[in-house]
Amino acid sequence: MNSIPSLSRTDLAQLIVNRISQEKNRIKIQYEESKNQIGYFFIDDLLPSEITEHINKQFPSHDKMVLKKSIREDKYIAVQMNQYKRDLEELIYAFQEESVVDLIKEVCNIKILEPDKNLYAGGLSSMKQSQFLNPHLDNSHDKERDRWRVLNLLFYVTPNWKDSNGGHLEIWPNGLKHDQITLHSRFNRLIVMATHDKSWHSVSPVVVDASRNCVSNYYFSNTALSNTDKFHVTTFRGRPHQKIRNQILKLDSFLRMNLRKLFKKGVVENPHVYKTDKD
Repeated sequence: MNSIPSLSRTDLAQLIVNRISQEKNRIKIQYEESKNQIGYFFIDDLLPSEITEHINKQFPSHDKMVLKKSIREDKYIAVQMNQYKRDLEELIYAFQEESVVDLIKEVCNIKILEPDKNLYAGGLSSMKQSQFLNPHLDNSHDKERDRWRVLNLLFYVTPNWKDSNGGHLEIWPNGLKHDQITLHSRFNRLIVMATHDKSWHSVSPVVVDASRNCVSNYYFSNTALSNTDKFHVTTFRGRPHQKIRNQILKLDSFLRMNLRKLFKKGVVENPHVYKTDKD
């Protein structure tokens, strides 16, 4: 198969449901055993490999994406999906089909789970050599601050991505003073991770001259996963060896959090939102 023009989000969702159903018992155990710290599960070979390879080929070039570069992070993102290939949007919204959401809700035992049509902080991401994402907590809410962010879905689509290449998801279940767990961003792998006030995670620097591409979604709920959670902005820290950066990022998070106390939706509108004609 060289292309997938006939596959809609409904078709793709059915493929996703079929694969998750095959792994349901295993991933349910994996999530259950990890949820007291940072709940997660992963599934390899989520879609037929030719479909995932096709999705990767449809990724926009970096000059058509938005560069987010600071001491917090260095990566390319794309969220205005109607500017890109149709298949990319169809795949993103396949993860938002009711059949997929309901199945993941069952796996994670979350009573209410809702996708985000606005792709707030979701969409496409790409990281090339030396790019990274420092340890952080995701923003606790959706863009209107009505719902709690509870799950992060990351689908990796770069063929032949080696473990030695870097660009991997790292979770810090025992805090940043202890060792992280590395979840490799292997081709055709879906990782689902819980997000709450202790879900510190990062992405290791890419160390090869290549790009690691990812399709991401967030799910929301009317209650937080952690009973200690409170509203917080995206909060960054330094890695254990980055002492000075850590202090700068602590101050940065403190200032941004206090601004949000004054301005509920921020001083400026977050541009990382998919705006359609309907909006």
